[in-house]
Amino acid sequence: MYIYNTATRKKEEFIPRFEGKVSMYTCGPTVYHYAHIGNLRSYIMEDVLEKYLRFDGLDVKRVMNITDVGHLTSDGDTGDDKMLKGAKREHKTVMEIAKFYTDAFFEDCKKLNIKRPDVVEPATACIDEFIRVISSLIEKGYAYEAGGNIYFDTSKLKKYYIFNDFNEEDLEVGVREGVEADENKRNKADFVLWFTKSKFDDQELKWDSPWGVGYPGWHIECSCISMKHLGEYLDLHCGGIDNAFPHHTNEIAQSESYLGHEWCSYWFHVHHLNTNSGKMSKSSGEFLTVSLLEEKGYNPLVYRFFCLQSHYRKSLVFSYENLDNAAVAYNKLTAKIAALLKEEGGAVEQDKYDELMSGFKAALDNDLNTSLAITALYDVVKADTTPATKLKLIGEFDKVLSIGLIEEAKKLSDNKEKGEEIPAEIKELVEKRAEARKAKDFALADEIRNKITELGYIVEETRQGTVIKKA
Repeated sequence: MYIYNTATRKKEEFIPRFEGKVSMYTCGPTVYHYAHIGNLRSYIMEDVLEKYLRFDGLDVKRVMNITDVGHLTSDGDTGDDKMLKGAKREHKTVMEIAKFYTDAFFEDCKKLNIKRPDVVEPATACIDEFIRVISSLIEKGYAYEAGGNIYFDTSKLKKYYIFNDFNEEDLEVGVREGVEADENKRNKADFVLWFTKSKFDDQELKWDSPWGVGYPGWHIECSCISMKHLGEYLDLHCGGIDNAFPHHTNEIAQSESYLGHEWCSYWFHVHHLNTNSGKMSKSSGEFLTVSLLEEKGYNPLVYRFFCLQSHYRKSLVFSYENLDNAAVAYNKLTAKIAALLKEEGGAVEQDKYDELMSGFKAALDNDLNTSLAITALYDVVKADTTPATKLKLIGEFDKVLSIGLIEEAKKLSDNKEKGEEIPAEIKELVEKRAEARKAKDFALADEIRNKITELGYIVEETRQGTVIKKA
């Protein structure tokens, strides 16, 4: 398998350090709010990567952190702690916020068929590890105390930023508009390893440390949690491209300074989900969540399918029109699989099976090209072979793609067999909703959809027409 390594800026053959075993780290969520669907695109693509490595016979151990302290609202170590901001917004404690949104995150993952990592570790459970590593960095001369805080000294590194070639002045926090410079720093690119009470007196979570009562910075947690569970060498580190700088850059700086050798072999970054107005975020435009998509009548697996139709290293533009197109394609695909389930199975034709499987693996071996993997799926549906061969391949492909094809096809078949009569009232509401959508009156369409849901039915639009299901 070849993947694009962001650190070297080229495709490289993926060779784990220890034969047959993969150590994989994923940057987890900061649990101060719901994850939006842009965040979840990264987790979907990382999930496909993990599942394909397992599918290919590798023993994967995947670790994810949960950021429940230390992540500030600015890259320049300024502003509120995001967790404290969430607690103030909802008049709850930080730990209540962390518990609620951690549960919400994994509930969204479940809806999207994203496998839970083998190890999930909250930052607040690793304070001793943070203090031990920071103490070592101070002893080695890579960190210093100033103004009550502990900073990493980037001037000690031969090369600080490795993901792209930038001029040093472009990396300086102080030159970015709207970011307040920290006068305690020796160099503008330095970053905080540990805050003390001198900086944020209202911080709810604080711990004793050799440098005073305080709490860790955001960047140190991922290095320490990875090393705690995966050791000194990491095969694969994943995350959104927006984390490449400063978060992943700082992880490399502190980890390799602490260890004294290269830390991570491959970096896998997923690009942004954009709207027509730009990058998706929690602070701009409609806050798009999995629950909101469900409220609008979309199966969450349609969103997963939508993401898989694009390469992870390309920005993807979200619109309801694009999602509708994905829903139509998904429904047509499941309808074809439902038809296969009714046919005589026949025997599995091994030669044809091997040929079609090789196309699927070739797509994913080429830098996890899920778009071509979907094409390979369509090739199976259209292939001149037995239904048994097709269904076996679809089942195997879906161990990686996880879009629930056979399960959804069975539901479709079951609904048709029941042949339940749809009440006239529901049909009338569905027609009014279709008219509202056509007129782009989405507020009215949502209102009508809510009425339909209250009456116990779900509406899905397909190219063949409107499908009405009992909820």
